[in-house]
Amino acid sequence: MTAKAGKYELKLSSRLGKVKPSATMAVTAMVAALRAAGRRVIDFGAGEPDFDTPEHIKRAAAAAMNAGETKYTPVGGTHKLKEAIVAKLKRDNNLEYEPAEVFASAGGKHSLYNALFALLDDGDEVIIPAPYWVSYPAMVLLAGGVPKIVETEERDGFRMGPEAFAAAIGPRTKAVILNSPSNPTGGAYTKAELGALGEVAQKRGVFVISDDVYEALTYGGFRQEHILNACPQLREQTLLVNSVSKTYAMTGWRIGYVAGPKALIGAMNKIQGQSTSNPCSIAQAAAVAALEGPQETVREMVREFESRRDFVFERLSRIPGVSCFKPLGAFYVFPSIASYVGKSANGRKIESAGALCEYLLKEAGVAVVGGEDFGAPTNIRISYATSMDNLREGLDAIAEALGRIKL
Repeated sequence: MTAKAGKYELKLSSRLGKVKPSATMAVTAMVAALRAAGRRVIDFGAGEPDFDTPEHIKRAAAAAMNAGETKYTPVGGTHKLKEAIVAKLKRDNNLEYEPAEVFASAGGKHSLYNALFALLDDGDEVIIPAPYWVSYPAMVLLAGGVPKIVETEERDGFRMGPEAFAAAIGPRTKAVILNSPSNPTGGAYTKAELGALGEVAQKRGVFVISDDVYEALTYGGFRQEHILNACPQLREQTLLVNSVSKTYAMTGWRIGYVAGPKALIGAMNKIQGQSTSNPCSIAQAAAVAALEGPQETVREMVREFESRRDFVFERLSRIPGVSCFKPLGAFYVFPSIASYVGKSANGRKIESAGALCEYLLKEAGVAVVGGEDFGAPTNIRISYATSMDNLREGLDAIAEALGRIKL
């Protein structure tokens, strides 16, 4: 306890100074506040499907409640859920696991958090290709680790090559995080590319964390293969991370899961047992229905997302000064707005992507997310997880607002 002027002075943990609030959550909160004040805002910042959870999944949750499944469950999930995860991995990924090698948490983010706390000692490095999901570096820092960022380029599809991966490995490198398809770029690795990265990881003893939450959302005939299909010998040094959030429009249900070495699963069980205990029992029952039930709703969602992707990419490509990679998966585009950085609008200089986002919110009534917190300071992230009407209106407004900036 410390005292100042006769009053208690709260002193927070110094580790909090290493991280800042999530940029995507901040945009979501800003949009909610503006709408509450009566302002019309088109939200391109949301990182969640705009579809409702399928009815058969909601019925399963109601049935679980009516059956009294409202008590604690085992820390890492019910046996039914673990069996459903095992069956899903065999059906969709051709990967063989047993229930003792899988584990459920309160969302994919929670799964990653548990994994990093179980893996890292102070000073251990984790290689993260940029652009990256905003929470990767923050979670590494909170776990005492050091993010080692590897830059990628739009012309390469935002993919890290094996040479760049190998060059980033040092004596304190513990792990690498691979996210394919990617948030925020929509970039994805082929089986051959994953195999090349896997060979480097195996030779250099780097643990692989494979974030697969967008694996089902792929377009244009592209199918996401798993790194363990490309490099099976990596099995004991790979953690597969997934969730029901994106695939089944279940973001609020908060169920993520992992599959990996028993020793790591046991360590994650120990950490979760002393923090949150089990994920929600009702949400677990819903997740079982999602994984085991009909998958047509997923395919319908993918078809709609692909149509939106095509529209958004084409519309952005017609805006002068905007460069855009055509995503292979997820539901984001990540255009470069480098041509606008340093220019002026309404007497105000646009110094960064974040400043451009503020301009678009004020002038166009459209919320997007600046690329700074994704490791790309001259890009913005646009989510097309919203209606075609919103996409048309919002992109027209963006084009008009950017058109008022002299390049």
